Amino acid sequence: METFDYEAMQIKGSTSQKVNESLVVEAGLQININKEPYTVVMRTPGDDFELIRGLLYAEDIYKQTEELLLEPVETKENGFCIINASITKKSLGKGYLNKRTLLSVSSCGICGKQKLEDIELSGDSLSSSVSLTTKDLEQLFELMQKKQTVFHKTGGSHAASIFDSNKDLLVVKEDIGRHNAVDKAVGALLNQEQLHNAAILLVSGRVSYEIISKAFIAKIPIIAAVSACSSLAVDFAKEFGIQLIGFSRDDNATIYANV
Repeated sequence: METFDYEAMQIKGSTSQKVNESLVVEAGLQININKEPYTVVMRTPGDDFELIRGLLYAEDIYKQTEELLLEPVETKENGFCIINASITKKSLGKGYLNKRTLLSVSSCGICGKQKLEDIELSGDSLSSSVSLTTKDLEQLFELMQKKQTVFHKTGGSHAASIFDSNKDLLVVKEDIGRHNAVDKAVGALLNQEQLHNAAILLVSGRVSYEIISKAFIAKIPIIAAVSACSSLAVDFAKEFGIQLIGFSRDDNATIYANV
């Protein structure tokens, strides 16, 4: 259930008519850890297990190679869902101590952090031997766009796709939130034990800090976006060794970090 149909009034010049419009669904996903509420993510229903796997990986809560035990607790027709993640105390990462408040909106991957220090990252900078031309980027974005089924129907969803070093597509995921789509894509590769092959991340919107942080944690050294990049995204991309490309449209692109 990724879309709902709504009745609307469409106006063109001096004429108007009633139409049925498909809108991308935004609904709450409550994530429990060991039966205790952890956070609520506003997302597009579908690929919830991958979203949780990717989110808990990025949050340094569960980074084990073993499959994460997830169990639906409650599901409602409007898309709201509660899913419990069972994690032993031994496997809980230190990120669990930096608990979010209960609401994380779909447009912000760091909302709910208790303090700014909670979003700091550390580790060796990344590097890549992959060379991308504007023609390469155009072809990769075209491939992603062909698989954006929710966007084609609604015009209201974001997409994230991950390619390997040979520029072969590994995964495409969609969601109303940009960072949710990234979490879904990373989570899918974790479940497939393919994250180590990730080399290029494409996103359909802008790039801000949370996208950079998720790519760094997943060890993806190249990010390309169709839209703008924030100043903080550029600063951290430079620090983390991530090649950051914005405004990748047609035969154009702007490289902001690590040319």
